[in-house]
Amino acid sequence: MSAGLAEAPGAALAAAPAPYLVVDQVSKSFGTFRALERASLTVGAGEFVSFLGPSGCGKTTLLRAIAGLDPATSGRIVQDGRDITGLPPSARDFGIVFQSYALFPNLNVSENIAYGLRGKAWPRSRRQQRVAELLTLVGLADQATKYPAQLSGGQQQRVALARALANEPGLLLLDEPLSALDAIVRLHLRQEIRALQRRLGVTTVMVTHDQEEAMGVSDRVVVMSRGRIEQIGTPEAIYRHPATAFVAGFVGRSSHFDAVVDATPGMLRAEGLVLPCPATRGLLFGTQVSTYIRPEDVRLGPQAQALPGHFVAQVTHVEFLGPICRVSLEAGRLRLEADVHPSLVPAVGSDVMAALPEDRLLVFPQDV
Repeated sequence: MSAGLAEAPGAALAAAPAPYLVVDQVSKSFGTFRALERASLTVGAGEFVSFLGPSGCGKTTLLRAIAGLDPATSGRIVQDGRDITGLPPSARDFGIVFQSYALFPNLNVSENIAYGLRGKAWPRSRRQQRVAELLTLVGLADQATKYPAQLSGGQQQRVALARALANEPGLLLLDEPLSALDAIVRLHLRQEIRALQRRLGVTTVMVTHDQEEAMGVSDRVVVMSRGRIEQIGTPEAIYRHPATAFVAGFVGRSSHFDAVVDATPGMLRAEGLVLPCPATRGLLFGTQVSTYIRPEDVRLGPQAQALPGHFVAQVTHVEFLGPICRVSLEAGRLRLEADVHPSLVPAVGSDVMAALPEDRLLVFPQDV
């Protein structure tokens, strides 16, 4: 217990804000198919959280459970202290943006944005003011009278975003909102969405299969696989300290090889090589492990020679990627990739000294 808690536990505990969104042991079944298995997470007020994973991993199912579009089979969902598990979507406080935009083709931009602004809370003057405010916010003030078919994909997505924000929701849900756009527009719009989210302070949950997108805009990332949450953490923690072999292999680029824990503590055997690896301490001799290393962590040339466990590898391919080149290497049956500066690229077919820094090896015991 820290000194602060010891001196004034009540004050310290009271200072910790309750999470805005709580997903507690939520599961979802479609017939006999289990799409979501006991998912639990919390989202703080104003936080931007992304659900990341391959197709079919359950990320969209979880988002739709939060929205009430596909109600949870079991578990509990609490938003801002209110249990919303059994509420219909219309009784929940959220705005949503779909991958397909879902704009009304017969309504112009202003009418699409104003569509949900009805009832006594939104008299004509307030509705017009809110639409004008949102048009300015998303940079479409000069497009107000155009129809969706007259807009680019990026502009249509801005309209969908403005419509989702029109009712001033406490929660913004984004279901792969940028996947239908080309790469340059996608990059620009994701930066705009993040800047807008920070300015408004709206709690946001986004579904994406794009790793760069999730890592670039999120406060935290929820990595999912086969209906389960594999890891929750900051983008840096997810990348540098993956909790499972799936996360290590799915998030970012990495070389993977099987290895065995050596009899010497802190050593690893892989394809005839003996590699220093402190992460194996505590594992039994002979334990089979899956090992990963990022290409930017592989050392070549003089840098490699200065490290223990260095070895000779042959350059089999070089891929130019602009600021770096990705070099493919073979050392016996071991296959690796290394990122190097274009001015330092070794010739294809040449032998180079290579090394895997011991503190950069990611090791996970294999299921047997």
